[in-house]
Amino acid sequence: MRDPSSKGEPQHPHGQVLGMAVHALPAATPQALDALARERQDRHARWKMLGILLVCAAPVLASYITYFVIRPLERGIHGRLIEPPRAMPDVLRPLAGQWLLVSVSGGACRAQCQNNLYFQRQLHDALGAEGLRLDWAWLITDEQPIEARWQAALQEPGAQALHVPGQVLTPWLEPAPHHRLPDHLYLLDPDGNWVMRLPPGIDLENAADIRQDLARLIQAEPLARRPGAATDIAE
Repeated sequence: MRDPSSKGEPQHPHGQVLGMAVHALPAATPQALDALARERQDRHARWKMLGILLVCAAPVLASYITYFVIRPLERGIHGRLIEPPRAMPDVLRPLAGQWLLVSVSGGACRAQCQNNLYFQRQLHDALGAEGLRLDWAWLITDEQPIEARWQAALQEPGAQALHVPGQVLTPWLEPAPHHRLPDHLYLLDPDGNWVMRLPPGIDLENAADIRQDLARLIQAEPLARRPGAATDIAE
């Protein structure tokens, strides 16, 4: 029979009660504590440096990921991308250095020209902060002087009018089939490449979508460029 006095106590195979001994941990030495503190400081410094590097690199990384990975311009686009982009003629090199939204017409500036100039200005203003990286230009293909009613608008920051011979533009810019060169607005990148042709007949209904196209292109361009400066180009 089981001994009642042994109730609840585990028995050793040889009949002896198992004992449990508790041993104290060795005390940490000052040297060990200093080493542990230095290790924590080094780990904190490494994480801090990594955070600084990520913050500094984030804008450039975001631009490249947006442009080369996400490629938002491949969907929902309303303008037509020019592939490959077309480099501007050498005589127009003073225009390079800034995103540029271009219209083309004679100096008389009839209805289509007036509509283009209006939306060039509106799109520039609607871009907000991104508009600081976009200028707009009216390329005049004849020798007619600019009417007084356009002078005030062309004095605004980022606006300019240039007299450019038509034969300089026609080998470079190209309208859509069954359209003329003055029917469109044309977007140039900061290197002076023609990269997008906007649809003819911009109106209030599609202007917001076109503004999004422009914003995506400008945001995807990795580095901000200096503001461009241009002067009249003589024949």
